[in-house]
Amino acid sequence: MFQTIPYEGTRHEQFESVLGQLRALIHDESNTIANLANASALLGHFLPDINWSGFYLYDGTELVLGPFQGLPACIRIPLGRGVCGTAAAEQRTLVVDDVHAFPGHIACDAASNSEIVIPLVKNGELIGVLDIDSPLKGRFDHEDRVFLEEFTAILVSSL
Repeated sequence: MFQTIPYEGTRHEQFESVLGQLRALIHDESNTIANLANASALLGHFLPDINWSGFYLYDGTELVLGPFQGLPACIRIPLGRGVCGTAAAEQRTLVVDDVHAFPGHIACDAASNSEIVIPLVKNGELIGVLDIDSPLKGRFDHEDRVFLEEFTAILVSSL
């Protein structure tokens, strides 16, 4: 059972606590939707100053909305379009300090000002992306990136 807990200690210690919670959530669970739903809820609860946290899943042609926390979102994103589509097409993490300056940005939530997108790749194959938005410009830093890349690596191992 999970309950709201205060995250204490250094930022690194807090990240380690969340990674431990993720491991517990996905332990012995093979359902992709269940694992992605719990992962988005965990991040939505833990990360301050965000307004959207969730997944887009690759259907072989484009990214399709998956489990998330936040306002209703764009349903389909072509590869190579916007931050999510670009991160998916290039299979690399993108940290965007000001989404309004990103060419081709897709505005699903007008309150979003910065974004981080981490591709989910297993055995060289694109599964989807983790997308997190913030109303603050420059919200995501190198430590967030490292933490979220580790978070997605753990998650992908269960998919």
